[in-house]
Amino acid sequence: MVMDRTKKNIIELTHCTSEEYHALRKLPLILVADNVRSAQNVGSMLRTADAFLLRGMVMTGITATPPSAEISKTALGAEHSVEWSYVADAVEAVAELRRQGMLIYVLEQTHGSVPLQELRLPDPAEAPAGMVLVVGNEVSGVDQRIVDMAHAAVEIPMHGTKHSLNVSVSAGIALWEFYRQLHKYIL
Repeated sequence: MVMDRTKKNIIELTHCTSEEYHALRKLPLILVADNVRSAQNVGSMLRTADAFLLRGMVMTGITATPPSAEISKTALGAEHSVEWSYVADAVEAVAELRRQGMLIYVLEQTHGSVPLQELRLPDPAEAPAGMVLVVGNEVSGVDQRIVDMAHAAVEIPMHGTKHSLNVSVSAGIALWEFYRQLHKYIL
C-alpha cells in the first residue's frame, strides 16, 4: 500500500476562522507566564495555546504583551485568537486564580515534583473552576512563592548535559500532555 505523503496546502490546514475559533469549547486550562523575558517566547506560547484550545493566557510582570512585532513574529496571529490578559504581579495573579478554585500546577524542577509522564490530571468535573499551568522566567524559573501555593509541581525529565529547555519549548511539551489528558472532555 502506497501512502500519500503530499504536503497539505494552506486551505487544507485551515481548521476554522477566528470567529469559529472563539466559539469552540476550550480546555479548562489557563497558561500563566511568570516574568518571561522574551517576547518571541510569549508569541510561541500564544501559538501553542491556540493549537491546544486553552481557555486563555495570563502574562505577568516583565512579560511582553500584544501588540508587539516580536510577539507577532512567532504567534502568527494567535495573539488575536487566544484570550489573554496582563497582571503586573504574578504572585497575586496566581493567588487570585487559586481563590477562584482553580488547581495550580507549576512547571518547575523541585524536590517532590512529578515527572510529566507520571502526571494524572483530574476529570474536569473534579476541578470545576479549571486548572492553571505556570511557566517561569528563562533564568530564575517560577517564583518560589508561586511554587509554594501550587497543588503540584511538574517537571520534564532531563537526561543530557543541560538541566532545562527553553521556556516556550517546555510549555509546549507540558501543554501537549495537558491536552492529551483533557481534550476528550471538550471534543
